[in-house]
Amino acid sequence: MKPVKIADKFIGLEYEPFIIAEMSGNHNHSLERALEIVDAAAKTGVHALKLQTYTAETMTLNIRQGEFFIDDPDSLWKGNSLYELYQMAYTPWEWHKPIFDRCRELGLIGFSTPFDETAVDFLESLEVPCYKIASFENTDIPLVRKVASTGKPVIISTGMATAGELDETVREVRQAGCRDVVLLKCTSTYPAAPDNSNLMTIPHMRELFACQVGLSDHTSGVGAALAGVALGATVLEKHLTLSRAEGGVDAAFSMEPDEMKELAVESKRAWQALGSIHYGPTEKEKNSLRFRRSLYVAMDMKEGEVFNRENLRAVRPGLGLPTKYFELLLGKKITRDVKAGTPVDWDMVIR
Repeated sequence: MKPVKIADKFIGLEYEPFIIAEMSGNHNHSLERALEIVDAAAKTGVHALKLQTYTAETMTLNIRQGEFFIDDPDSLWKGNSLYELYQMAYTPWEWHKPIFDRCRELGLIGFSTPFDETAVDFLESLEVPCYKIASFENTDIPLVRKVASTGKPVIISTGMATAGELDETVREVRQAGCRDVVLLKCTSTYPAAPDNSNLMTIPHMRELFACQVGLSDHTSGVGAALAGVALGATVLEKHLTLSRAEGGVDAAFSMEPDEMKELAVESKRAWQALGSIHYGPTEKEKNSLRFRRSLYVAMDMKEGEVFNRENLRAVRPGLGLPTKYFELLLGKKITRDVKAGTPVDWDMVIR
């Protein structure tokens, strides 16, 4: 399966995991804070920083009742209308350029998730290198077609989508001219529980859709993300905030900079540890072979004496005959005088 190239980075099993820090609404309506998040992201070692491009008007209707009001007692956003939530969370469009400029200065790939076709046109004017489709939009086929028609790589969160819905979305993306598709296994709860993450879907999804697959992770800590790498995730996406204590619409399930740095370090280690299918000693292990047990003469012996359980021992190091010959050698006469501590060889029993 061919790697996907985004700017100067490659996504694929032969490359370290591509890590995306999601800013979302954690800037708390401060451009200064938004730029501080970019600075913090660059120091953690992630590869990219992602925004979300929408306004409250492009997302929903300004109605504060019925299905437009959040009354789920388990929701982080209970007590707000959808319109109010998106007013709190959106990133002003005039901030996008300075944020992306700061990303470029610091070596980060800056891009965004558009939520309607006007957002795609706007992001095209900023020459973003790729796009993300959010879980809640992965069945919005007109939007999917619009994004794919740019010809740029498309990363798609798969939360809630059935295999049939994903098949339709991936087909539409490819038919619209995009060949570089990355799917992200995602659980669309905020935060998400590890036991609701179903990461075993990652290798199945890669085989089913013949594309790179990663993980958009809303769980706490790095455990789920590292498990994802072990299962073949080539992209990891986590939300980033400067401080959960300072609040924000997504702060509760976002990583702080030190945690994001840990993710960057440990995910690379997990990827390195995968290696390849291998049996036998590696080059680094060959010097350790001498610490295996082998057969040694444990007492001074004279020619003609017989090996027994006192003068023949299985000990370290491993320079003598393998221990599997212990029983065979018992009762055999030694062919020469030998000092204690001599590794046993066949010349000691065969003339």
